[in-house]
This record gives sequence, C-alpha cells and structure tokens, in this order.
Amino acid sequence: MKFVKETFKADGLLLLTAIIWGFAFVAQRSGMQVIGPFAFGAARFALGAISLLPVLWFQKRRARGKDEVVHHLSPGQRILWPIAAGSVLFVAASLQQVGLVYTTAGNAGFITCLYVVLVPMVGFFLGKVTGLRIWIGAVLALIGLYILSIGTGFTLAPGDLLEFIGAFFWASHILVIGHIGSRMDALELSIGQFATCAFLSLIAALLREPHSFAGLMPAAIPILYGGILSTCVAYTLQVIAQRTAHPAHASIIFSMEALFAAIGGVLFLSEPVTARLTAGGLLMFAGMICSQLEPKKRRS
Repeated sequence: MKFVKETFKADGLLLLTAIIWGFAFVAQRSGMQVIGPFAFGAARFALGAISLLPVLWFQKRRARGKDEVVHHLSPGQRILWPIAAGSVLFVAASLQQVGLVYTTAGNAGFITCLYVVLVPMVGFFLGKVTGLRIWIGAVLALIGLYILSIGTGFTLAPGDLLEFIGAFFWASHILVIGHIGSRMDALELSIGQFATCAFLSLIAALLREPHSFAGLMPAAIPILYGGILSTCVAYTLQVIAQRTAHPAHASIIFSMEALFAAIGGVLFLSEPVTARLTAGGLLMFAGMICSQLEPKKRRS
C-alpha cells in the first residue's frame, strides 16, 4: 500500500511538472508580442538561475556538518560541463523561442517533444540496444509530424522546421545531462547551465535585438512564469518526483507536455483546434508513448 501511495504521489508531481512545462509555451509566445526571443530567453534563464541560488544555499546549509559530498570531477570540469550543457541548451531554447514566432504553441509543443523518440534513437547509433518499439514510435511520430506541419508542395512550415531542428538539440541536451548529471551536484549543474544560457542569450539579444529590452516590464508575467515556474519550481518537482517514480512512468508523463501546450494555446491564445492538429498530435503522442513502453520480460 505504501509503495502504491508513493507511486501515485510521484506520478502526480510529474503530471504537475508536465502541465507547467506545457503551459510555458503559452507564456513564451505571449511574451514575444512585446519582447524579442533572445531577450526573453536572457531574462527567463537569468531569473531561473537566480531563483535556484536560495535552494542551493539551503541545500548546502542542511549538508553542513554531515559527510562531505564527494565530487567525481575536477574543479575545472565542474565549470566546463555546465558551460557545455548551457551552450547546447542555448541553441535548443533559441530555436524553440524563434520558432514560436512563426508557429502555434500546440505545434511547438508536439514537435519539441519528439526528443522523447530521438533520445533512444541517438542512443542506438551510439551502440546502445534499441527495441522494435522505438522504431514503431519513431514512424508514428514522423507520420504525425507530416500531418501536423507539412503543407502543400511537401514543405515544412518555417516555425515548425525550427522546432524540429531544435528537438535534436533538446535530445542532445538530455544526453549531455544524462552523461554528467550523476557525477556532480544537480543544482550546481542547473545553475551553471542556466547562467551560461542567459549570458549567450544576452549577447545574441544585444547583437540582434538592441531595443528589445524595452519590453521587459510589459512581458513581466510571461518572464516570471518561464523563469520561476518553468525552471525553479518545475525542476524541483521533477527532482522530488523522480526519486520514487518509475522511469517509464516519468518518460510517458513528461511527453504529455505537448498535450498541455496544445490545450494552453487553445485556451489562452485562441489557437484553432483543427483536424490536422488533432490527428497529427494524437499520432505523435502515440509515438512518444510507444517509444517509452517497456517490453515484457521473457519467461525463463
């Protein structure tokens, strides 16, 4: 009974995290009505890094007097890895942010979540075992992407193309975090990568959007949502939930981020519920879930 209760609680927290991340697409799109995509990213990730500092301080304070944490990386590596992760995050987030200028929140959410299928596929090319369900999921997701995004003349809409390219960088970011995450403090890694992403976004904004920061105050609410809820709060919920959540549950529930992005676009941005959105989204969602289902163990 206790195990079932813990599982239910963990899955509930994961679902809340997916809801927050899904509705973040609405905040990002609405914020860019008054501010440029790079300026929005700079403000969002800077706020995210700053909001995690008190959490890190509290963690260090609680750990004071206990056994010292053993780091498996040198001081130089503990600086370089967050910079590397933050650089990949910058490319992924920038492509997503710019793509949202030219596409809907629903499309962006579904296409971004292709990383759920791409991560195990990339793992296959790196020599990891990949089951048939991964390839079935990939085919379903690609068919869904075609229905959702491909227009007449076999062309991909500009915003959807940027989101599609960005999905590969989101997958790369997950692989980088998976490689290094267990060898250094999770909060230090997150703060370092958010700070790196904020700095690179600031440079890009100053070069491409010199007058964009004038819209900071009008975009305050979307920035606060993206910086605090979508990073600090959702990150903390994810860490708490994944201590007890089943990995397959976590992957499937996180893929529902796309569904909530579409719901948010309809509710708050008056985006239409089209047959293409429904059919393409359902196929992509089915592909995401199929790719994460665990095969039944063979009987000995």
